[in-house]
Amino acid sequence: MTVFAKIIDREIPADIVYEDDLCLAFRDIAPKAPTHVLVIPKKPIASLIDLTDEDEAIVGRCVLVASRVAAGLGLGSGYRLVVNCGPDGGQEVPHLHFHLLGGRSLGWPPG
Repeated sequence: MTVFAKIIDREIPADIVYEDDLCLAFRDIAPKAPTHVLVIPKKPIASLIDLTDEDEAIVGRCVLVASRVAAGLGLGSGYRLVVNCGPDGGQEVPHLHFHLLGGRSLGWPPG
């Protein structure tokens, strides 16, 4: 069971900013920007690599949730939504998650 599954099950506390039947959004414990929220599907999907056609709605929901959370957190001047995929892509937790980063100017290219 991943740390995110434990957060979903409330075995580990988190600063939750949004929840519905499909998704959960909570503040990252090691933020990389003034605002750093993780948006995760409640369904245990390990990575983008593991998506199937049946996951289309849940992934779309996560992106919509990220947009709404960003608006609610006052990120109207811009933000970044990042998905790390696999070890070489920087993914540390094997549960699909979207990093919502904002609150400062974000340079390009990243990393």
